[in-house]
Amino acid sequence: MELTAQQQAVIRHAGGHARVAAVAGAGKTTTMAARVLHLLAQGVAPRRMLVLMFNRSAREDFQRRLALMAPAGQPLPDVRTFHSLGHRLTQSLCRWGVLESRRLLSADWQLERLLRQASLNVLEHQRERRDAALEGDRLETLAHYCALVKAEMAEPEALYPRLDLEDDTDYFPAAFHEAERLLRAEGVMTYDDLLYRPLRALEADSALRARVAGFLDHVIIDEYQDINAAQQRLLALLAGKQAAVMAVGDANQCIYEWRGAHPDTMLTDFTATFGQARDYPLSITFRHGHALALAANHAIAANRRRPDQICLAADANPTTRVAVGQGSRVLLDALADWQAQGRELAETCLLVRSWALSVPFQLALLQAGLAFRLSREDRFVFRLPLVQALAGYLSLARQPALLHDPQLLHLLLAQPTTFVARERLWRLACRLAETQAWPERSDPLLSELKPLQRRTLKKRWALLCELPKLGAWPPAKLLRHVADVVEAEKVLKRAAARRAKGEEDVRLVDVLIEQAENVPDTDAFIELLQRPVQNQAGGVLISTVHAAKGLEWPLVAMAGVNEEDFPHYSRDNPLTDERLEEERRLFYVGVTRAQEELWLLHDGGGHRPSRFIGECAWQDSMAIAGRIAGDTSADAPLPVASTGLVQCYLSALGRDDVAVVESSRDAPLAGAAASAYFPGQRLRHAVFGEGKVAAVEGNPDDPVIDVLFLDAGQRRLIASRAPIETLDAVPR
Repeated sequence: MELTAQQQAVIRHAGGHARVAAVAGAGKTTTMAARVLHLLAQGVAPRRMLVLMFNRSAREDFQRRLALMAPAGQPLPDVRTFHSLGHRLTQSLCRWGVLESRRLLSADWQLERLLRQASLNVLEHQRERRDAALEGDRLETLAHYCALVKAEMAEPEALYPRLDLEDDTDYFPAAFHEAERLLRAEGVMTYDDLLYRPLRALEADSALRARVAGFLDHVIIDEYQDINAAQQRLLALLAGKQAAVMAVGDANQCIYEWRGAHPDTMLTDFTATFGQARDYPLSITFRHGHALALAANHAIAANRRRPDQICLAADANPTTRVAVGQGSRVLLDALADWQAQGRELAETCLLVRSWALSVPFQLALLQAGLAFRLSREDRFVFRLPLVQALAGYLSLARQPALLHDPQLLHLLLAQPTTFVARERLWRLACRLAETQAWPERSDPLLSELKPLQRRTLKKRWALLCELPKLGAWPPAKLLRHVADVVEAEKVLKRAAARRAKGEEDVRLVDVLIEQAENVPDTDAFIELLQRPVQNQAGGVLISTVHAAKGLEWPLVAMAGVNEEDFPHYSRDNPLTDERLEEERRLFYVGVTRAQEELWLLHDGGGHRPSRFIGECAWQDSMAIAGRIAGDTSADAPLPVASTGLVQCYLSALGRDDVAVVESSRDAPLAGAAASAYFPGQRLRHAVFGEGKVAAVEGNPDDPVIDVLFLDAGQRRLIASRAPIETLDAVPR
């Protein structure tokens, strides 16, 4: 493609440090590859240059692009990830006798085994806490804590109070030290040690630092906003005072704070670490149209920690439609329209903030017979242990004979957790399946349990015995009863070491109960939850926003865009200003994955639409994009909520023929027709009666609305032609 003036400026950067702020879809890979080739043409030796990419797939993509652009036979510089750089440095330090050689723990189960042992060792004299410490979620959180200690090069005791961890994890700092002892004793290391060990050695020895510095003249780092403290410190040591460092990234896309990244790394820390730098913008996106570029600019505008930059759509980009809807029915209709245009489902993606929010859509796609795939196969709804257990409770209510099945009993005694070791639960399940009677208190199966564990298990058994008598209840009522008896909310929050994880599990239970309300037949709901579905290559991709970073699709739907879900918060976990900005950056990353269509889907019912839907000013953005694309000579000024941002965008495009004015509280948001309708709004039709707007789409000046009527079901109406009156004012 033809390079823009902004890209050319980055490529020809004369010298010294540089910071490149690249919006989503700005062609930064091509720009960086061209920069490398420019340096080579200027006589820089390939061995004096280093390119660092965020992960292996990004590295491989960059290497392919660089090879395609390079002249035949051109020697190319080293392209690495931080981990591969750390691996090479570790090998050198081992050869020099500075570090002892260790074997890398490459499998998750190996690290889990080591952390299990570390937890058991530090809780040796606290037997009542050991079973909870061995829960899978607890070990996963301990692994995350240990990784964060190394990512931030922090003291374990100093880092722990800064994290949002439950009180019962106070042994984590001691477990970290014990895990480090076990790693040394067994001669092994983790992936995090590939940076942690050499960096500690280098920072402790000035002579050693002098030995590894001075070999580079140029360093280019991609996704700089996502690097952590250890990576930045190692980079500073290797670059020394000689190498010119070019950081490429976007602070608005910093979404990995939970693993040590910070937006300030790009905004302020770069110059604090390396010194004065030349700033370059890459503000033109080649991914999507003006409507989405405007919506993305509005979406991030409220953040204080962000670059002073707006995203502009290139003229040749596809026109992008932005729409808002309620529930899975809107997604199914959008996919049907997509296929009717001859497009493939493989071109579409459903994004969620957390996997629990994907459950209603997985079930809807299953019921509709539409192919789909998940970026993580273990997150298929029927593979989640908690979902399997809830389906098991329903199955037991319908089939009393299952009370003799030890495998099912074991599952139901273990989920939600009773904080008892699984081996012990298995022995108890086998006994109960055989005898159908609760053991005597003196029985060895119970004698080693704590009183609370015995009471919890006995109560769980009583529930299992009761369920066959409740088989006629509808599934939602049954699930609600089970959740109440097992105290699901309390147990799930207690079991999770991280507050967010516990809240996601609670949300999963709530989602399943909500879905069960729509399926009155228990057997049908059980069958739906137990369907053996596999990833289908040509289907809709379902992914989290975190996993989708760096990717793009023609059609993107973001689901679960509700208050308390996105942004995520609760009564026990309220939003801070910092966390709200992090959530807003995550939303920004999600919406900028789309090329041609973006759907923002909220749940409705008791779930309020997210504030982010209003903040992105999607109706304003669609109307302005329409004016940019059409004849504006006779058009009256458009009323918009943020004239400053819009005028800045139009000025950057050189479009002084598009006029906007500040909308008053009572003025339309984006055209007369668009202002009258929004998802969740109540209205009355002369024939169909009262209903609620489910979705608004099409031309904002003459929208098509989907309305769910109380008596007439869902209807699609051309708003300007329908005999309707609104019952709710436009929300402000």
